[in-house]
Amino acid sequence: MTSKPRIFQNIPRPDPATASALREQGTATVHEAQARTGLARPYLRPIYPNAKIAGPAVTVLCQPGDNLMIHAAIEVCAPGDVLVVATTSDSTDGMFGDLLGVLCQARGVIALIIDAGVRDTVELAAMQFPVWAKAICAQGTVKASAGSVNVPVVCAGVVVNPGDVVVADSDGVVVVPLKCAAQVALLGQDRIEKEQTARERFRKGELSLDVFGLRAKLKELGVEYCGDVTDPPS
Repeated sequence: MTSKPRIFQNIPRPDPATASALREQGTATVHEAQARTGLARPYLRPIYPNAKIAGPAVTVLCQPGDNLMIHAAIEVCAPGDVLVVATTSDSTDGMFGDLLGVLCQARGVIALIIDAGVRDTVELAAMQFPVWAKAICAQGTVKASAGSVNVPVVCAGVVVNPGDVVVADSDGVVVVPLKCAAQVALLGQDRIEKEQTARERFRKGELSLDVFGLRAKLKELGVEYCGDVTDPPS
């Protein structure tokens, strides 16, 4: 992270078709497809059910209890972007509410991911503006401290660079590095097809031990099948 407050106005962005594919695949599949990396800590929760998004990150680094840089970041957002907000130290203050939600929607911002608090959640939910936040808190904020926009940040334990694809749904939030996004989308589709084949075999009564070839793993680990239980466990 840079120490000097800066606002970078232009960022790289993924192909829209790639972002759309990752959105449809969802957080769990994308996380598995990229070798179980990029998952944000599970305290980031959506403020209403069934929200589902994917888009390039516009990153925001704020001082705790100060949302000045969120206002600055919205100016440089493009339609389809996701605001990703981190703070320089731990905060649960309500740094975003329905007024900023209205502005974001007018600018085409599709969601907010914030490692801090959010307020006016009833209004935001009614607007269908998706937010994943650490906390819901009515504590207001000031607009007095400098921060940065479009610099690398750590949000809920995961590094987010400007332009990385953020995928979020009811399972949580996962970040896909921009340079890997197209490949992860392909791997995710392959995983979906394999899972569908597994479902069909399960419906026919086949065991996961056989479908996933796990009997060999049990043997490798020295697990023995012993037949009837003749004596109670000691």
